[in-house]
Amino acid sequence: MTSLRYRLDGPEGGEPLVLGPSLGTSTRVWEPQLAALTRTFRVLRFDLPGHGGSPGPRGALTIDALAEQVLEVADAAGMGGVAGAGGTTGAGNGESADGTTGAGGRVGADGTGGFHYAGVSIGGAIGATLAARHPGRVRSLAMICSSARFGEPRAWRERARLVREQGTAALLEATAGRWFAGPADRALLDDLAATDPEGYAACCDALAAYDLRGDLGDITVPTLVLAGRDDPATPPAHARELADGITGATLVEVPGAAHLANVDQPEKVTSALLAHLPSEPGMRVRREVLGDGHVNRAIAGTTGFTRDFQDFITRYAWGEIWTRPGLDRRTRSCVTLTALVARGHLDELAMHVRAALRNGLTPDEIGEVLLQTAVYCGVPAANAAFAVAQRVLSEGPGTPA
Repeated sequence: MTSLRYRLDGPEGGEPLVLGPSLGTSTRVWEPQLAALTRTFRVLRFDLPGHGGSPGPRGALTIDALAEQVLEVADAAGMGGVAGAGGTTGAGNGESADGTTGAGGRVGADGTGGFHYAGVSIGGAIGATLAARHPGRVRSLAMICSSARFGEPRAWRERARLVREQGTAALLEATAGRWFAGPADRALLDDLAATDPEGYAACCDALAAYDLRGDLGDITVPTLVLAGRDDPATPPAHARELADGITGATLVEVPGAAHLANVDQPEKVTSALLAHLPSEPGMRVRREVLGDGHVNRAIAGTTGFTRDFQDFITRYAWGEIWTRPGLDRRTRSCVTLTALVARGHLDELAMHVRAALRNGLTPDEIGEVLLQTAVYCGVPAANAAFAVAQRVLSEGPGTPA
C-alpha cells in the first residue's frame, strides 16, 4: 500500500506521465496544464507527505526516499508497466479522475517500466533523482523552477524549525511573494495553510540534505529545464547549472514568472512541455528539419489563441506528411521550395532554405531548384526567391534556424 495519495487522469492507453508538485502545494498546482496534457497522456499527480491528501511522514525524509515512494506510486497505478511475467499491483491511496479508488496496473516481475516525468521545484528534484538513480524508469524529464541544490542547508533547517513551532500559516505572506509574479492563487495558498507542519518541515529537512550537482551527468534522458525569470527561490542561474550539467538538456526561461511558473505563465509552460514530451512524432521531425532555435521561438510565442494552430501544423504537416516514406527529406525540401516560390511566401521561403540545408541540399542544388521555378512560376517570383536565398546562404551555417 503506497503512502502517497495520487490522482489519475487522461486516457488509459495514453503515454504515462508523472507530475511532481512544489513544496507546500498539492496536486492542484498542475491544474493549469491538466486539460492539455490529458488529451494524450495518462497523467499521475501525487501529493507530498503531509500535503493535500497524503498522510504525514513516517520518519525523516530524504529526496532519495521520496523518489522511492514515487516509484511505489507509479507501480501501484500501473504507470509505465512493461510486458513480461508481471502481476497486478493494487493501488493504495489512489483516486481516479471520477473519484474512485483502486487503480491497479500490470508491471514487470522486477517492477520495471518507464514513464515521463515533470516536476516543479522539489518535484523536479525528485524527478532528477529518479533519472539519475533509476535510469530505466524515466523516459524523459522536465524540471520547472528546480535546482541541483536549493541553497544553504541552514536556511532550510531554520524554516523547518519555524514551521514546527508556528505552523505553515507563518509562511503565507513570504511564500506568496516567492510563488507568484502576478496575482496570487488563493487556492494554492490555502493548500499551504492546510499542509501538515511536520510534513512540510520534513520536506525542508530533505531539501537541506539534497545536493545532486555531482550526479547531473548521470541523467541521460531528454531533459527540459525551465526557469521563471522572476523566480527569487530558484533564479535562472540554478536552471543554467542544471542545463550545463545534464547532457543535451534544453533550457527555457519564461518572463513574467516566479517560482510557480506553470501558474504564473500557464500557456508558455504548457507549450514548452508539449514540445518537450515525445508524444508527438511530428515535433521530433519539425525540430530535425527546422532546428531547435526556430521551434523554440515558435513555442515561446504560442498563446491560447494560436495553440491549436501550432498543434495542427505539428501533427498534420510534420507528423503525417513529412514522415511519409514515399519521398525523402531532400526531395520534400525541393517540392516545398518550389511551392513557396509559386505562392510568394518569402518569409516561409527563408525558413525552408535553411531547412533544405539541414536536409542535405547544397547551395548549388538550391540554386537549381530556384532556377527551375523561373520557368514554371515566373521570373519575378524567382527573382525575389533568389534574393531571399542569397541572404540566407550568406548568413552561413552558424546562423540559428
